[in-house]
Formats: sequence, structure tokens, C-alpha cells
Amino acid sequence: MTIRGRTGRGWDAATPRPPRRSRKRPVEPENDPDLWGPDPEAAEVAPERRQPREEKKPEPPKDERERAREICLNQLGVRPRTRSELATAMTKRGISAEIVEEVLDRYDEVGIIDDAAFARAWVESRHYGKGLARRALGQELRRRGVDQEVIKGALAELEVETEEVTARELVERKLRTMRGDPEAMFRKLVAMLARKGYPPGIAFRAVKDVLAQVSDQAEEFTEGRKVWEMGWEAKQEWAEGLALEAMDSEGERPDRV
Repeated sequence: MTIRGRTGRGWDAATPRPPRRSRKRPVEPENDPDLWGPDPEAAEVAPERRQPREEKKPEPPKDERERAREICLNQLGVRPRTRSELATAMTKRGISAEIVEEVLDRYDEVGIIDDAAFARAWVESRHYGKGLARRALGQELRRRGVDQEVIKGALAELEVETEEVTARELVERKLRTMRGDPEAMFRKLVAMLARKGYPPGIAFRAVKDVLAQVSDQAEEFTEGRKVWEMGWEAKQEWAEGLALEAMDSEGERPDRV
């Protein structure tokens, strides 16, 4: 028996498929453009939607005075600044000398910058926070462009008795973590105070007094006794030598920064 394929006609014709429904949403008669034509309001709005966006116009360049004020306010937002520091910042950014002086004079008038107040606050903060003595504090203020007379006035508020108390506190704190030969400890403690700007007299007395409290042999230190008998200039030279040796070993030499 031979099986023939379907021919698509007669008894073996395929069942016709129902017509597909249109997916278009029905249009209300009053909105049918075939009946009433295009909507004139829509024709007016459509071109506006196709218009390109307006490009933002570049901002006009800032006035030099405005730039100078912006630089100063940014600098002061980080920490208080001296007049010299602000002048340096503006000069590096291309502000002319005339505008620099004009802006800084105005800031002086209104009290935004005050080198005297800056120096007093710096001395108090760095002495009680870092234990720095007057000599080191004066060097820091000079590097920030503070006038020498202003520096003298700020340092005058730090009394010698206060320096002596701070020096002893530094030695006591350092001594808690030190072990070893008394002679080596003596040298390290004096060098530590010399790096912080303490004069030899205060440094030697502080180390000698603190060591005397913790050891009965403090008076018998050979090197300590020799140094104590030196003149003031010899003590100064000896202490500075110790400070440079310590800074060299710790990588803190000023000339290597």
C-alpha cells in the first residue's frame, strides 16, 4: 500500500486559521484622524518637542580679586594661616602682587587674618601638645613668615618655669620605656630635649632631677657630672651635637627633609 502525502486540496486540505486580531487600540470616533483630520494643537506642539536642548553657555572668567578671595578662603578652611602663607598661596596661582596686598590688607582690617593671634595659639598648642620649647617654636613661626617682633611677644607668654615643668614631664614619660646603661640613657634624654628646643641648662636639670628620683646613682653618672661642670657654651655645643646625632639616626635631620 502506498501512502501519499497531503496535497492540501479536497479531503486532506488544512483547516484554515482564524484571522489574527488587530493589536491596535480602538480609536474613539471623535479622535479618528481619518474622519476629522490631524489635531491642529498636536501639530503645533510636536515641532517644539523636536527642538534640540540649549547648550549651557560657559561661565565668564572670574575676576582676579574674586579668585584671590577664593584661594584665601580655601586655605583658611583647612587651618588658620599667616599673612605670609596666604600671600605665597596666591602668588603660586598667578595672582598679581597688587591684588595680593589689597586682599590681605582688607582681611587684616576685618580680622580674618591676625599673625599675633596665630602666633599665640601656635605657641600654646605646640608646647602643650608636642612639648616644644621656645627655641623650636620660634623656628616654626619664622618658617611660616611671622614677624620677629610678633614671635617675641608670643614666646614671652611662655614662662621659663613652664618649660622646666614640661621638660621634666617629657623625661619622666620617656624614661618609662627606656632600659640600659645609665650613661646612654642620660645622653638620649638630653638629646630628646635638645631636639625639642630646650636650652642645655633646663635639659640637664630636668634629666638629672628625674634620674635622681628613680636611681640613687644618678649623681654618680660620669658623663653627667662632666657635662654639669662645663661652661654654658660647651653645654650648648654638646647638647646640639647629641640632638644632631639622634636626628641623623632617626632620619629627622632638617637638611635632609
